[in-house]
Amino acid sequence: MPLDNYAVLKGRPINNRLASGASPHYQVLVSENGTLHRIAINVRSQDGSEVEFLVRSRFEHPITDLLVELSEGLHKTPSQPGGVALDFIRGNLMQPWELVPLPLSAVGPDNDLNEKIDAYVQRAMSDEDAMIYAFGETWGPEQDKADKYFGFKPGRGIHDIHFNQGNPPGRFASQNGPWQDGGLIFEFPREQQWVGVFLKFQTQAWHSDDGNGSLIIPQQGDHPGRPHAPVDRDRIPDFEVPDGLVRIIAAYVNDVKTPEHETVTLLNTADVSIDLTGWQIKDKQKNAMDLGGSIAAGATQVVEVKAPVALSNKGGLITLINAQGIKVHGVSYTKEQARQPGRTIPFQS
Repeated sequence: MPLDNYAVLKGRPINNRLASGASPHYQVLVSENGTLHRIAINVRSQDGSEVEFLVRSRFEHPITDLLVELSEGLHKTPSQPGGVALDFIRGNLMQPWELVPLPLSAVGPDNDLNEKIDAYVQRAMSDEDAMIYAFGETWGPEQDKADKYFGFKPGRGIHDIHFNQGNPPGRFASQNGPWQDGGLIFEFPREQQWVGVFLKFQTQAWHSDDGNGSLIIPQQGDHPGRPHAPVDRDRIPDFEVPDGLVRIIAAYVNDVKTPEHETVTLLNTADVSIDLTGWQIKDKQKNAMDLGGSIAAGATQVVEVKAPVALSNKGGLITLINAQGIKVHGVSYTKEQARQPGRTIPFQS
């Protein structure tokens, strides 16, 4: 079954402990109007392997408009789209190749997980206006039991601050589920900056079932997570098109005319044409429109958005699905990015 108590905690970070020991977790003490919580961030896999890591130092995503409206405290969060629940895949938070493994600690500056996380926690602690948002599963309150790191009573907190799906069969498979991923998001109002910190274990598959979050076994020849698989044929079978080979590079979401004429621009990064028959584009409401034809090698293609798909001017998601029903690329945009009519929004990854 998925996580029992998925939630987001909003508060002020006021203390911390670097990760160490046999089961290392970076610890953050958070105050929500005087009520204390601990965030436990797993920075090494139990099998000893390095954790995959991504920092989005300029995090732009429609979820921030929802987060800023939350009051301080713990908010139980339904594991479903349309709210503040995180899903690395379906929420288009990143591309799989952006996640890179890093050690718990290493000689030198800014090259391990302790230092990466600590940099933003320290910055948030020194800024009285900054907020931290922790997504994961809660524990406590543990009556008459002091927290083992910071000593407050009753002990309570939030953990599983990482990808929570795609686990292989075994001990953690029961925790798989969509729309319940963990993560850290920092808000720095003075600089009008949001920062996202995301973690994933190397044993977790990127592609997972939409219903239960269990891993999808790739067909022979599939290369999930590889944006530039070698190509030496005249045509790539659909099941062998890896993530990001065809990607969304721009969108026109706020037309100056009525009715609006919205478009999505695709790029084929391969050196052969790719058949788009059976492919789809989906919006943030999961409405889908079919694609067709082919996109030439190295070419861009502007696709007219048609009903039922609609690109909201209040921020949204755009997802590219192949003929096997697998997501191969996805992007997001904010209300601020869509604010100016007549402008095309570019996407970097």
